[in-house]
Amino acid sequence: MSGVTLLTYVDRLAADLAGLSRVLAESLPQFTGVHILPFFTPFDGDDAGFDPVDHSRVDPRLGGWNDVRRISRDRDVTVDLIVNHVSAHSAEFVDWLDRGDASPSAGMFLTFDAVFPDGAGESEIAAFYRPRPGVPFTPYRSGDGRRRLVWTTFMPSQIDIDVRHPAGIAYLERLADALSAAGVSTVRLDAVGYAVKTPGTDSFMTEDTLVFVRQAASLIRDRGMRVLVEVHAHYSQQLAIAPLVDLVYDFATPPLLLHALGTGRVDRLAEWIGMRPDNAVTVLDTHDGIGIIDAGPGAGQRGLLSEEEMADVFARAAVATNGHSTLASVTPTWAGMPHQINATFLSVLGGDTRRMLLARAVQIFLPGEPQFYYVGLLGGEDDRERFGATGQGRDVNRHRYSPQELSAALRTPVTRGQLALAELRRHPAFDGRFVWTSPDAGSLQLSWTNGSRHARLDARFDRPGFEIHVDGAPYPIVE
Repeated sequence: MSGVTLLTYVDRLAADLAGLSRVLAESLPQFTGVHILPFFTPFDGDDAGFDPVDHSRVDPRLGGWNDVRRISRDRDVTVDLIVNHVSAHSAEFVDWLDRGDASPSAGMFLTFDAVFPDGAGESEIAAFYRPRPGVPFTPYRSGDGRRRLVWTTFMPSQIDIDVRHPAGIAYLERLADALSAAGVSTVRLDAVGYAVKTPGTDSFMTEDTLVFVRQAASLIRDRGMRVLVEVHAHYSQQLAIAPLVDLVYDFATPPLLLHALGTGRVDRLAEWIGMRPDNAVTVLDTHDGIGIIDAGPGAGQRGLLSEEEMADVFARAAVATNGHSTLASVTPTWAGMPHQINATFLSVLGGDTRRMLLARAVQIFLPGEPQFYYVGLLGGEDDRERFGATGQGRDVNRHRYSPQELSAALRTPVTRGQLALAELRRHPAFDGRFVWTSPDAGSLQLSWTNGSRHARLDARFDRPGFEIHVDGAPYPIVE
């Protein structure tokens, strides 16, 4: 059955997993699935749960595996398997630092020597792609006094796993077993594009990475779960990886929508609609920034957007946010611009709820599985206070809602409109055949037909607005 998944943190929408279950049942019944962002121990570490100390254990402040199992009885549940790294405070890493080769975790973590046994020069090290400033190593001292350079692709406290070593594979198998036992239906392989380091390449989405993706997908499917892969890269990478897994993200559509809304032209968006994979999770925003790199050039190939057009998207976002998106967005080492905009989707649109609903309508009419991020759903704008407190750019889009704020947001037209769109996506027409056309340079028509059931979206970008007809009658989004 067609439907929409909610993407949310537990603690930023509800007090705990039991509270999230109540919010879903009582306030958000339109959602047929939920992607629960990391709730492992601890859920509030250096990277909001993406640096687990114990990935196999639910943080007791949020509940337990039984709470996850209870949510899974009523809707599909997606959970992250963080394949690239684990916390420096994890029992496995602490034991390896203490006991070295005598530790059961010996070989689980990537060191400089494991990738470069014969050493490496400047050009080999500089070739690696890292989505953060600086080089991907952090010095640690082991219990025997040795100084080790450990791979840390993201943060110094996130230690990279050797996913090809038996100790690393055993670790991932243990985590997959825990997710399967909790009734999880879909596993998202987080940061998988960085998981394999191959000397002589940039080590991002290489042929070796694709081999690992196949292996990881088999590991997940053998336990009865679907595989969702998260990769921010040139659109050709999504096309290459889509046949290997159950689901990929369509990260190209959000920047293409921003381009269309900024220019009034749909040609770039239409080009993507004509080639995008159907087994995609469609998004506008996520817990990360709005990826612009996904629509741009890369690896010597043209992009759906040129570098100049990407720069224009960033510039319009800066104007809409009074410069704040530029302040919050991070430019990776050796890159000419950030790879994502750190801002809420509504903030990038200057708070224009009409254009927000237009973008959301296009999202739900595209083939795939739509996902709404909780901040976007609730009409959230940049949380500048939180960003100021943490200095983490992505925190502008990770607001923690009080019960009173949630109640108030649910009554706003922008949220009620999005909930109406989520409800519409459950219509039987969306289980049928998809057809699209671009009648002119500024418009799209997207339609679904399943027997006698029909749904059609007429969307304009030169004069932003849209109309929806269902079974021949207008479908009002906001009363």
